Parts: sequence; C-alpha cells; structure tokens
Amino acid sequence: MVDVQRDFCPGGALPVEDGDEIVPRINRVVMAFEHGTMPIFFTRDWHPHNHTSFKSSGGTWPPHCVQGTAGAEFHHALRIPIRSIVISKGDDSDVEAYSGFQGTDLEERLKKLGADKVFLCGLATDYCVKESAIDARHAGFDVEVIRDCIGAVNAAPGDGAKAISRMRRAGAKITTASEVIKKVASTQQ
Repeated sequence: MVDVQRDFCPGGALPVEDGDEIVPRINRVVMAFEHGTMPIFFTRDWHPHNHTSFKSSGGTWPPHCVQGTAGAEFHHALRIPIRSIVISKGDDSDVEAYSGFQGTDLEERLKKLGADKVFLCGLATDYCVKESAIDARHAGFDVEVIRDCIGAVNAAPGDGAKAISRMRRAGAKITTASEVIKKVASTQQ
C-alpha cells in the first residue's frame, strides 16, 4: 500500500481528489492478504521539515507528510494489520524519493521473504505508485497495479492516465481489487 496518508486525502496539504474513497477497497485487499498470511507492506512519505521537495526549499510541493505530524499519519480508516511492515521513505532532506524502493530496504525484505510478485495500490498514481511499480519491475518482480485502489494528483490533466500507460510499458499488469482478492483466495484452497 503506497502512501495512503492524511496529507494525500481530502483536507490534507497535497490532496488527491476523492483519495479517501479508495480506502474501503484497499481494506478488502488487505483483509484478503491478512487471511492468506501474505506479507503486507505500507509505504509512507516521512519527510523532515526542510525536505527538498517543498516549495520553501526550492521544490515543487507544499510541505506534506512531515515526520510526526497529523498529515503524515495513515488515513484513519485504513486497515493496518499488526504484522504489517511500514517502510518510511523520503526521510533524507536532500532526496526526493517517490518510490518505496528508493533509499529503503523494501527490495531486500521482499526478496528475503521469497516474493516474486508485488501488488500495488495507494496514492498517488502519477508519482509514488508509478515510481514504485517501475522500480519493482527493475528489481525483477512481477507487478500488478490495482486500478480501483489508486488515485492521481493530476497536477497536469491526464497525468494519472499517462502514469498507467507508463507502468504498462514497464511491464506492470493493471488489475482490480476483485481480481486480486480472487487470486489470493485461490492460493488458499
């Protein structure tokens, strides 16, 4: 689950329009993974107050997901099982780090668990989801992006659609929550 944090939801510092509407579908996927005893990872932006991506530091974005603030918290309705692993990214003030793989041990942890496929959902399609999908492919994982569990910033009109096309070109499959839940259920039989 990529960056389903308060600052990326309506009312946050950098909101995805209707970004909170994906949470119930994500929760269904999380419950399927939890029931299937599959590993569940949550990435989060965890920026210092002077992060390079902030306008005040010469970057593009307003301050968001600052360490220890309410905006950096996961959405209040997001189901986070106790055995979940949280990966913090963007915690170096001088590095952007959109991908959950950049500057973290996510790849190492997945490979240690014997994972060969990654299912991705979350916020935002056109930045952190896209970059995580591309990096997962570069790391050798099969990738499925859950289309009805993502949302785009769309800083420019159509950015979300362009990101989906880019992920497909990188080799990611685009799927739905229902399809993923069926796959997980079939592995338990």
